[in-house]
Amino acid sequence: MPLFPILPLLLCLLAGGTAAETDLQILLNLKSSLKISTTTPGFESWSSDHSPCNFSGIVCDSTGSVTEINLNDSGVHGTIPFQSVCKLPSLSKLALGSNNLTGDVTADIRNCTKLQHLDLGFNMLTGTVPDLSPLTGLRVLDITMNRFSGQFPWESLGNLTDLVDLRLGDNGGLDPSPFPESVRNLTKLSSLYLSVLNLNGEIPSWIGDLTALVDLEFADNKISGVIPPEISKLRNLNQLEIYDNALTGEIPAGFGNLSNLAFFDASQNQLSGNLSEIRFLTKLVSLQLFMNGFSGEVPQELGEFRELVNLSLYSNQLSGELPEKLGSWAKFNFIDVSTNSFTGKIPPDMCRQGTMLKLLMLENKFSGEIPASYGNCTTLGRFRVSNNSLSGVIPTGIWSLPNVNIIDLTSNNFEGQIDSGIGKAGSLHQLFIANNQFTGKIPPEIAEATSLVSIDVSFNQFSGSIPDGIGELKQLTSIDLEDNSISGPIPDSLGGCTALSSVNLRKNSISGPIPASIGQLPNLNSLDLSDNKLSGQIPASLMSLKLSSLNFSNNQLEGEVPPAISIPVFNESFIGNPGLCGYDIDFLRRCSSEPDSSPARFHTLLVCLLVACAILLVSLTLITISRKRKSDGHDHPKLSWDVKSFRKLTVNENTIIDSIKPENLIGKGGSGNVYRAALGNGIIVAVKHIPLQPDPEERGTTAMLGEKRINGSREFDAEVTTLSAIRHVNVVKLYCSVTCEEASLLVYEYLPNGSLWDRLHTCEGEKLGLDWEARVEIALGAARGLEYLHHGCDRPILHRDVKSSNILLDEQFKPRIADFGLARILRSGGGGRDSFSSHVVAGTYGYIAPEYAYTWKVNEKSDVYSFGVVLMELVTGKRPIEPIYGEGKDIVNWVAEQLASEGSVVKLVDKKIPEWAKDEALKVLRIAVLCTMKLPAMRPSMRTVVHLLEEVAVGRVVIRLDFKNGSDNKAESRFSVEDKGDEFLSSM
Repeated sequence: MPLFPILPLLLCLLAGGTAAETDLQILLNLKSSLKISTTTPGFESWSSDHSPCNFSGIVCDSTGSVTEINLNDSGVHGTIPFQSVCKLPSLSKLALGSNNLTGDVTADIRNCTKLQHLDLGFNMLTGTVPDLSPLTGLRVLDITMNRFSGQFPWESLGNLTDLVDLRLGDNGGLDPSPFPESVRNLTKLSSLYLSVLNLNGEIPSWIGDLTALVDLEFADNKISGVIPPEISKLRNLNQLEIYDNALTGEIPAGFGNLSNLAFFDASQNQLSGNLSEIRFLTKLVSLQLFMNGFSGEVPQELGEFRELVNLSLYSNQLSGELPEKLGSWAKFNFIDVSTNSFTGKIPPDMCRQGTMLKLLMLENKFSGEIPASYGNCTTLGRFRVSNNSLSGVIPTGIWSLPNVNIIDLTSNNFEGQIDSGIGKAGSLHQLFIANNQFTGKIPPEIAEATSLVSIDVSFNQFSGSIPDGIGELKQLTSIDLEDNSISGPIPDSLGGCTALSSVNLRKNSISGPIPASIGQLPNLNSLDLSDNKLSGQIPASLMSLKLSSLNFSNNQLEGEVPPAISIPVFNESFIGNPGLCGYDIDFLRRCSSEPDSSPARFHTLLVCLLVACAILLVSLTLITISRKRKSDGHDHPKLSWDVKSFRKLTVNENTIIDSIKPENLIGKGGSGNVYRAALGNGIIVAVKHIPLQPDPEERGTTAMLGEKRINGSREFDAEVTTLSAIRHVNVVKLYCSVTCEEASLLVYEYLPNGSLWDRLHTCEGEKLGLDWEARVEIALGAARGLEYLHHGCDRPILHRDVKSSNILLDEQFKPRIADFGLARILRSGGGGRDSFSSHVVAGTYGYIAPEYAYTWKVNEKSDVYSFGVVLMELVTGKRPIEPIYGEGKDIVNWVAEQLASEGSVVKLVDKKIPEWAKDEALKVLRIAVLCTMKLPAMRPSMRTVVHLLEEVAVGRVVIRLDFKNGSDNKAESRFSVEDKGDEFLSSM
């Protein structure tokens, strides 16, 4: 056979073998850079003994050349050797998304000229993005959720005209930029994801020229102006996410032409006008327009939308009636139309498909009865219709819904009784039905709802007695029965509710004695039994309680007021009890014993005379010593006090000064000790002493006030300057300052439940516990306080020492941000937020943001980092620093390692958090991870954090931040505020 006919074939095979050998070396180099071993699961085939075409994740063409590297979500880490990988001559796909890759994307990427698909999303890549203009064949470019910084090469995108899928979002560290002009050339785009990218300016009108778009997202930026009418040209659009910007104006005319739109979120903007264009969007699955200024009525056509499952319109100015058939067609699971002016009846069929999770319609003007259909809605988790004009009897089944954790009917005109089926509500945590016209008895079966945490049935017409089984509610922290017609005794079993912190039985007809068992409630902080018919003596067991609020007035009590509660702060608590007596309360008669015999009286007089003589002798001695000290020049100078009031409160400076004693110490802050003081007007306050110099010895009041400490004056000035101008429910109240040349005192509101640190990490706090609902409310309240400091003041205020011990809790466990001794007010200036330069590390180890390691400049994002650590504490129950984290590591490192490891992330959640709440806990943990990103620009603002926590609190949010369980579809694997039905909720 002649050699010439087979020569080309031999040359081809030889070339193929050479290419395979070269490709093998490149892939082995990639394996080394990505720290892959042959024992790494899924990579057993990656060895020199195998052909590279047999490597897992590798695809070759017919000649044996590598064309695709697909290692998405493979658990690899390390750096990408672009200088080597881009030598693969036939490489068309490089997919390394959803791993833990670090380092830069080097300019060598420009040599991958055959690439059509580049996915580097969901990693930890840093540095600047190089010019990508040589990659003209790219159809997919995804660098989502990395840590890139500097200026993005927007102009280079103009050459990539074949792009179909462009995903650059969640890289908030990039330099600010207007909406990129170069994108207008990318007319083949189907998906454009530019959220969290530091974009500003307005939406360009040419956006309407990208008619192939199916998914358009540029949420969480600083884009302003109106929604251009040209957007209505995007007839293929399925998803439009433009929330959390600064958009104004109305939904443009013609918007209804987007007939394929399924997911529309324009929430958290400044949009206004009516919703008339929405009536044409018949394929909507999710509509979220909350926190805008929309007005007018909801189009009745929404009632005919066959695929709508999620409707969120809260905090607008909408009015009129909701469509009667709303939510009756698809698997409707969520509605929130709270804080509007809606009227009419509640649509009856929103749970028709049996999938309803949350019904939130509070703060409107709804009327009529609650439809009976909701009594059969067994999936319902939250039912809140408070502050409306609803009436009638509550459908029986609502009381016994198995999955409901909050029933809120407050401030309506409901009547009827609480059904005995409430005992079957095994998930019920909060029962709020105050200010209605309910009657009948509180059913004894309520004691079977053992998950109850809060009960408020005040201002109704309940009668009968308090159920004896109330003591079975071991998790109950608050019970309010004020202003009813309840009679009978207070059950002794109430002492079994050991978590109780607040008891209000005021204005009823309760009779009999006060049970001694109340003195066994270790956490009781507020007790109001006034305006009843209680009799007998006040039990001595109450002396063990640490009450900040007490009221026994207007009863029929008698006998001596126990000395521990016979103090000026509680004086008015005993008015209207003629039978009571005491020694330190002016309006009570003095207690007296039976008259004794004459010798006994003589003996008493003799003892009194001797005591008086002794006192006189001691006084004369002290006067003599004092005069001698003055003559020797050793007398302590009389202090002249300056009192400055910032809120209405009657203060006696002597009472404040006298409180600075070791026995009154209740806490130690970063800038001073805190003491408890009882004012004569019945108010307890907290007094912070900011000394000027520490003294290791414990001393009395005068000496303690004379302490001096370097920087004490600066910390005092910082705290007064910051707090005197602040008015926010989640920031501790500063009543006044009391100063002289040698001492600085600050008088605050008293927060009786201590700090969040105490509740989470001390033995006593761990025993009392914090249920999940309380943890979410504390997180949300504290976030709102910080949001106010950062965004609500004339100039941003940095706290600089955010930590769980500086989050104090009132009697209802509402949080207050405290300890502003390290706070700084930023200078306002143009061009964005300023920063503060400090050459002294401020804050507490474990909470300090990492930028202190490489720069002394800090801004609001440093507080965000510290708050993220607090969120991690709330979710995991762990401290910021623990030995299990390893040497030199903290909770942030530990959480990151656990999320990147094999196994379920549920293991991170505090075991005290119940199963039903663990999904929500993971959402909060994801928010915490965002807050603790290493680069400050990657962290959300506190305003965004508040919005996210609000969504978690009412179950509106699906937060996608996939660390390990990534997805090729990044529309399903990103950080956003959305809810797209049951399948998305179940994915969390």
